[in-house]
Amino acid sequence: MLAKSDILDHLTTAVIALDAELRVRYVNPAGQSLLGTSDLRSAGLAIGELIRPQDASLFERFLQVLETGQSLTRRGVDLQTRDGAELTADLTVSLDPASSHLIVEMQPINRLMRINRDDHSLFSQETSRLLVRGLAHEIKNPLGGVRGAAQLLERELEDDHLKEYTRVIIGEADRLKALVDRMLGPNVESSRQPVNIHAVLEHVIRLIDAEAAGRIQFARDYDPSLPPVSGDETQLIQAVLNIMANAAQALDATPRALISVRTRAVHRFTIGNRMHRVVLQTDIIDNGPGIPAEMVDRIYFPMISGRPDGTGLGLAITQTIIGQHGGVIECESRPGRTCFSVFLPLEEKTRE
Repeated sequence: MLAKSDILDHLTTAVIALDAELRVRYVNPAGQSLLGTSDLRSAGLAIGELIRPQDASLFERFLQVLETGQSLTRRGVDLQTRDGAELTADLTVSLDPASSHLIVEMQPINRLMRINRDDHSLFSQETSRLLVRGLAHEIKNPLGGVRGAAQLLERELEDDHLKEYTRVIIGEADRLKALVDRMLGPNVESSRQPVNIHAVLEHVIRLIDAEAAGRIQFARDYDPSLPPVSGDETQLIQAVLNIMANAAQALDATPRALISVRTRAVHRFTIGNRMHRVVLQTDIIDNGPGIPAEMVDRIYFPMISGRPDGTGLGLAITQTIIGQHGGVIECESRPGRTCFSVFLPLEEKTRE
């Protein structure tokens, strides 16, 4: 027969056990994943150090449950975790007579909203990708003809001054072809091998740091116990580089510019229609001005850019690469904090 802790360990609902002083005595794996902590790190913390509700009186109601033994249920409670992540959850608080501990059950409803948003986003991005690929192919055909005609004309011209014009045509045709190839995105089959995500992140940080010339500070919060992810290292470097380069450019006018990079294992995470037992979460966070709210849902679409000189292809290519690796990318932004989160499966075995 399974012990009580074994049962709690297999629940997808986050469960926290609190003593009479509202200090944490146990957090099950689902709770650790939701709150970005571990049972060891959270043990002994006051509940207010682990989660911060918008309703300051919530913990007073927890104490009332201790006194009366009457359960408490709250729907759609807005909370913030220790690391600043925001979530909305349904809460049930009850008293365990055997241990006199409070049992707090948390079911995040923003996870369901995220799944619905991801489904809509993936559908929209696939539609946009097919449209752009079709348009790109239509452009490439006449573009090749223009370049070929310019080459033939150059051979017929004897005046070097006139040949300068054909070279301009050829050069611009090559530039447009490179742009179209970027619009089409990666078309080479990924070479999958075990990739150390921290090596990828450190490589990109070195590139960004060299270009920024010390203007940006970098903070690392890595989970060293994470196993390698199966993927194409070159493509993953490009995906992370696109995100971090955008963050660096967004920090141009920010004093004390900071990019924080964090890795975690997330349990029981849904990507598309698949529930993965464990995925790798990589957060890239900057303290820049943020992304305008009207653009957040469109930033992965090709040709959408917040900069006058941007092509709008970087994040579109990143989304394609992450999608080819079976993952998903999310973004949360407000003034002073923009977080791109990349989720990649750490195992092949999944269930519907």
